[in-house]
Amino acid sequence: MSTAPGSAPVVELRDVSRSFGDVRAVDHVSLAIRSGEFFALLGPSGCGKTTTLRILAGFERPSGGDVYLAGRRVNDVPPYRRETNLVFQQLALFPHLDLFDNVAFGLRMRRRPGAEVRERVRKALELVDLAGYELRRMHELSGGQQQRVAIARALVNEPAVLLLDEPLGSLDLKLRLAMQRELKAMQRRSGTTFVYVTHDQGEALAMADRVAVMSAGRILQVGSPEHIYTEPATRFVAHFIGDANVIEVVVTGGDEAGRGTFEAGALRFSATGRGDLRAGERRHLSLRPEKIKLASRAGTAPAYEGRVSEVTFLGPLVRYEVIVGDLRLIVQSQTEGEEHFARGDPVMVSWSPSAPVLLED
Repeated sequence: MSTAPGSAPVVELRDVSRSFGDVRAVDHVSLAIRSGEFFALLGPSGCGKTTTLRILAGFERPSGGDVYLAGRRVNDVPPYRRETNLVFQQLALFPHLDLFDNVAFGLRMRRRPGAEVRERVRKALELVDLAGYELRRMHELSGGQQQRVAIARALVNEPAVLLLDEPLGSLDLKLRLAMQRELKAMQRRSGTTFVYVTHDQGEALAMADRVAVMSAGRILQVGSPEHIYTEPATRFVAHFIGDANVIEVVVTGGDEAGRGTFEAGALRFSATGRGDLRAGERRHLSLRPEKIKLASRAGTAPAYEGRVSEVTFLGPLVRYEVIVGDLRLIVQSQTEGEEHFARGDPVMVSWSPSAPVLLED
């Protein structure tokens, strides 16, 4: 668990587990989240990310371990007494109330003075760029605007942590991409800590300061989006975050600096080792498709003969499947400015020595 130097985490999970009968939904999770951070819990359906969020919110109690918010242990603190607010995918807005009254609802339930309610609602609507819409009813708003109302309703209570459970999942693709940008901008303007649950790796990479990748109730890797993408720790992370060629290799050697050499058939690789490397041991490497170069003839770098088996046009990118020996490699090239090939074309395949990443499993 890492936080900014000299700062205590605003959210901390210490060896937290949650079981439902024989099913362990959250399995010994330890995590620290910094104040003001946009943090994403990322993983497939059933990986435990929503249960982890509900534990933070107080809707689930951990079977083991401890939950801390702003340095205070909150295992037994009910949701309404925690400094958190939760935004669900189903927004649960009140259709009979206008926008102002929807946002003000929580403050009025807490019997805040009218002047305070008006001022805090005004500030919340400015944060989500809905000033001037106070008298609109929910049916008069677009899906993206309704999403912002739900966020404003949560932010108006000034939580230490805003929890978001796949809030963009019901939006169409174009609106979802626009809302990703808006949500990140809202978080920066408010300075509130966001903990965001999603199964969409694109959302996590686009918005989060740090990402925790989950599988089967466990956190497999935590890091910045760039680190998670370029330095995946496991086969699951490599496959789940973008496209990856995961190649089974045999260790052929290593040096004192920890860099190893590997082979897969006629292909040779080098990569920085994770743990001890023993000659003859079988390991796995990740090689991202955009790190592989195709050419019609060999250049100065080591290259291997291959043949294009499939070509898919993806707008700004072209995706190739290339057979090299017994391996099928996925390769991505820019549509503009690079040499292109057709199905059946012979090609020379190469990559830089730093491109392969050795995985833990």
